[in-house]
Amino acid sequence: MAEKRDYYEVLGVSKGATDDELKKAYRQLAKKYHPDTNPGDKSAEAKFKEASEAYAILSDSDKRRQYDQFGHSAFDGAGGSGFTDFDMRDIFGEFFGGDIFGDLFGGRSRRSNNGPRQGANLRTSVRITFDEAVFGTEKELDLNLKDECNTCHGSGAKQGTTPETCQKCGGKGQVIYTQQTLFGISQNVQTCPDCRGSGKIIKEKCSDCYGSGYITSKKKIQVGIPAGIDNGQSVRIRGKGEPGTNGGPRGDLLVDIDVSRHPIFQRRDYDIFSTAPITYATAVLGGDVRISTVDGDVIYNVKPGTQTDTKVRLREKGVPTLRNKNVRGDHYVTLVVQIPTNLNSEQKELLRKFDEAMSGKNQASIDEQDNGKGKKKFWK
Repeated sequence: MAEKRDYYEVLGVSKGATDDELKKAYRQLAKKYHPDTNPGDKSAEAKFKEASEAYAILSDSDKRRQYDQFGHSAFDGAGGSGFTDFDMRDIFGEFFGGDIFGDLFGGRSRRSNNGPRQGANLRTSVRITFDEAVFGTEKELDLNLKDECNTCHGSGAKQGTTPETCQKCGGKGQVIYTQQTLFGISQNVQTCPDCRGSGKIIKEKCSDCYGSGYITSKKKIQVGIPAGIDNGQSVRIRGKGEPGTNGGPRGDLLVDIDVSRHPIFQRRDYDIFSTAPITYATAVLGGDVRISTVDGDVIYNVKPGTQTDTKVRLREKGVPTLRNKNVRGDHYVTLVVQIPTNLNSEQKELLRKFDEAMSGKNQASIDEQDNGKGKKKFWK
């Protein structure tokens, strides 16, 4: 099986492309390769499907974020890309309208809107500390969630009554209009405006849920945040979103992670960066210094003659990877030599003697040389 091409490459856009740029690129490719304009051309049909799949992923902000992080493997668990022929009809219909895919998909019509449908996803956010992002944590969220109404059992109708079949759509949840497109005359299938796709009309509404079929209540949700998660990433909790319709499953809860800044550490991918001060004497003579890491303090032996801004690499002291918490990045430390200030007279004298010993000249001989050349002294 041929390896899939990068979705951005398929659409001919950069990874930073805006939604409008993605839509424009897909529109052009869809017009160019649609089977109705390329009858019998299997290559064009394959390119049309490829472009539709790429747009279906990249036009969805959640799927695009997953794709940018994990590539095609982000959707392997769903059996390939998780992309269906129904998705293509919805995507193409967004631009041109109508159910114009009979030939391409073996004469199958659009799926009825009044069938089982998954509920919408919910989104919330939680703030965690830098250390919690590194090692993972558990958070408890208070959320308002919908559950099936116990009085009407989700029908939305008053006790003793039942919803009636919508007369406008005949219970299908859809109405069909005929329109002219650039590919010819097509049928445009739209959600029924009277029943809003349910296929049912509620004459007498339930007094508890007011016809919605659901009751909202506050619930506590436990969220397991994995080790290695980064700022801006999300945790998906299956089945904690909006209830489905007509027996469909619930949507998911997406928890956006907001990581607080650390006073010492900075993160880049799975590596950590920081600075550590060392004394002038330690820089010259060498010695042990204490360096802070997310695992606690470690002792590092500084080599004699170490210059300021020297970088030290502490292997596997960084952030665990999301795929395997036992695989970690590194910690890079920049050593900064501290210059002493507010020296007393004795310390200054010792420093002068050190400087004389290093240069091979004493201050008196320098003064004498300068006076002999008629230079003015600027020190006492």
